Amino acid sequence: MDNTAKKRVFHRIEARGKGWVFSAVDFLPGLKHWEIRQSFVALENEGTIIRILAGLYYYPEYSTLLKKNVAPDMQQVAQALARKYDWKIFPEGNTALNHLRLSTQVPASYVYISSGSPRKYKIGNTTLEFRYRTPKESTIANGNANLVVQAIKSMGKTYANDGDFIKALSTRFSYNEWVKIEKAAKKVAYWILDIIIRAKEIANG
Repeated sequence: MDNTAKKRVFHRIEARGKGWVFSAVDFLPGLKHWEIRQSFVALENEGTIIRILAGLYYYPEYSTLLKKNVAPDMQQVAQALARKYDWKIFPEGNTALNHLRLSTQVPASYVYISSGSPRKYKIGNTTLEFRYRTPKESTIANGNANLVVQAIKSMGKTYANDGDFIKALSTRFSYNEWVKIEKAAKKVAYWILDIIIRAKEIANG
């Protein structure tokens, strides 16, 4: 075991902070694959990191209140898998609401639109699912715009038109970002675009 490689791997993990989810691709270039794999095994055996899935690890965050490590954030897990497999992803439906902190419910499943093949993972009691969409179905280039559109769709036309929801939505981004979101979402259904415009106007004060 190359302790120098292990120190370099841990230094990068520590720099990202507790709760980080990662795979070998996050340490390339700079280290060889075998150095990364051996470092992961050593750090896992020490209890420093936890393996979530094959090739995917978590730098655990300890809860003094619960007196145990907290479960990994599924958003972090999804992003780590996207980096590992070079996917483009964005959250769908209720997962988008969760991303924007517009829902206080902890979902039993997280669903993402993905440029990769469909996959489903079971992590503890939580399901993480990636659904493939063709490029035509994922044409909004702005990630925040995708997030907002999916959140609004999840609420549905009636509930998304609620003033309190739009006000809460408006606080998630700055006015300048809302301008970009509106521009990127020009081709969505009119009722969704109307909500985006109203959120932008509230953000502008």
